[in-house]
Amino acid sequence: MNNLTKRLEQLANVAIIVVALLLGGVLVKQYLLPPAETPQAQARLKPGTKLSVPGVEWGKNERTLLLVLSTSCHFCTESSTFYQRLAQEKAKKGGVGLVAVLPQSVGESQKYLQNLGVSVDDIKQVGPDALQVRGTPTLIMADRTGTVVESWAGKLPAEAEAEVLERF
Repeated sequence: MNNLTKRLEQLANVAIIVVALLLGGVLVKQYLLPPAETPQAQARLKPGTKLSVPGVEWGKNERTLLLVLSTSCHFCTESSTFYQRLAQEKAKKGGVGLVAVLPQSVGESQKYLQNLGVSVDDIKQVGPDALQVRGTPTLIMADRTGTVVESWAGKLPAEAEAEVLERF
């Protein structure tokens, strides 16, 4: 019996040490290591990245805003009011091209955008992977040479929408 008690005590001590080490590791990771990038930050394209989208005439406007969308993306559909505002601002100010980029066929994409009430200058069938975009919706502002000036990923909060409109 005495031997069994000693054995149980040793196992309990080992278990306490293992739990203490695990908790210590969690605390170090949580409070001492630098935070990893958020998924939204990872999804954004870095300014200075050169884009290659066949058929987009970058030099036609001062800037071009790419709307990287998908017909199956509910965040894209939920953001349609904002995209309508972008189209209205474009009509007022000019100087910025508005190009929708979707993985679906141009015909299907056209119908989707019409149903949302979003008008764009052009629609291109390109998958998000070709643009190094990890998700939809993603908005990419590019200059006359097709170089990324700024990008925004996901369904945007009001502050980010204001930032996009400001850059318009």
